[in-house]
Amino acid sequence: MSASNIHYEFADRVHATSAGGIGMIHQLVKRLGLDQEINQRLNLLKLHMPYSDSDHVLNIAYNVLAGGTCLEHLELRRHDEAYMNALGARRIPDPTTAGDFCRRFNQVFIHILQEIFNLIRMRVWLQQPSSFFEEAILDADGTMVETTGQCKQGMNMSYKGEWGYHPLMVSLANTGEPLYLVNRSGNRPSHEKSGIYFDLAISVCRQAGFQKITLRGDTDFYLTENLDRWDGEGVTFLFGVDAMPTLYKRVEELANSAWKRLHRPARYQVQTQPRQRPENVKERIVVEQEFENKKLLKEHVAEFRYRPHACSKEYRMVVLKKEVEVTRGQTKLFDQSPCFFYITNDWESSVEQVVFKANRRCNQENLIEQHKNDVRSLTAPLDSLESNWAYMVMTALAWSLKAWAALLVPVNPRWHEQHKTEKQRLLRMDFSTFRNALINIPAQIVRTSRQIIFRLLNWNPWVHVLMRLAQSLEHPLRC
Repeated sequence: MSASNIHYEFADRVHATSAGGIGMIHQLVKRLGLDQEINQRLNLLKLHMPYSDSDHVLNIAYNVLAGGTCLEHLELRRHDEAYMNALGARRIPDPTTAGDFCRRFNQVFIHILQEIFNLIRMRVWLQQPSSFFEEAILDADGTMVETTGQCKQGMNMSYKGEWGYHPLMVSLANTGEPLYLVNRSGNRPSHEKSGIYFDLAISVCRQAGFQKITLRGDTDFYLTENLDRWDGEGVTFLFGVDAMPTLYKRVEELANSAWKRLHRPARYQVQTQPRQRPENVKERIVVEQEFENKKLLKEHVAEFRYRPHACSKEYRMVVLKKEVEVTRGQTKLFDQSPCFFYITNDWESSVEQVVFKANRRCNQENLIEQHKNDVRSLTAPLDSLESNWAYMVMTALAWSLKAWAALLVPVNPRWHEQHKTEKQRLLRMDFSTFRNALINIPAQIVRTSRQIIFRLLNWNPWVHVLMRLAQSLEHPLRC
């Protein structure tokens, strides 16, 4: 790095933006008709002077995609002439106007907005192959959104002493898309209203044409009053169950022949030769300083029939028992055998498959972490529960746009394996990586009488995917 004589100056009649991929996202929105659906169905604003409903909604989502992390960063977007030229806009709402728009929402309008997003979502799903509709896995979980504000309506204190809100997210695990986002007071339990929004998500997946629907959740979502109804409707469920004394008693009654050793598959396949594992520094320090250390030795699985109190049917209870050795330094203290319980109406899968499927629910934690720290949708910048709820839903649209872009990446039969791999990598990519790969590409913006030209000024390994997707969006959707 030998640069020494650096000088800054303004270019003449040349406009460039760092968010060169935003044009592809806007092209995606126009092709899916998202802006038209918002304007026709939402009807939140009586007068459009000068902004429409879609201008406000997309402005908040695009701010996140372009690198903004809070509502105030809209001020940077509205002073970026190249950014506005890229979107064909003379002006965009400022942070104060965007905040006022969020305050106009009530629960009815928020529900309408989420239904609009789900309508567009189904249009994207219709472009997928038939294998996509074999099974829809719906995950639900709650998280705490803390705030230091003292005047935010609807906030409360959680059982951990944290002030804020406690939103619920119901997502499609296949693609990571948030189908429903529900803001609640900070003192509400995780499972509150989850049955209602599970039913709404089931309805969306049935309209889309999924052949099988599976519900997953941790022990908080073990809603016994709904299990019989879901089973009667042909919905599969898989929930964790608290390790109650009655369940431990049933475990003790199981014969030794009922248990099977659980062998977990390798995390990855070795492509060349296995490498020598480095020293486990943490393990060595724990032994040297004689901390209490728990080491997993074996895992066993078994099953038995179980009827919850609020149910009229028996269901399948799968139990995972872990053999744990507890030591301090070089001294063995005792052994533990904690059990984890999972209830399901899936009688066809093996007990191992049930456990592995339940463990994959942990990806919901990663999704929530992305929405908290990368997308920044799970924040509370406004002054009421419903306005913050509206902001969460509109900001979470940025993640859905990422997923829709990945799902619509064309797969050429000649390069089927390569294109399919790129599509899956893009779908599973974390938000910041996606933003750096496909959005934050410097581009010169040239406006002519008939078109807006994006001249990319840089290259990265994902530019060819961006170009292929942009070209495919020039043509009508398949359905």
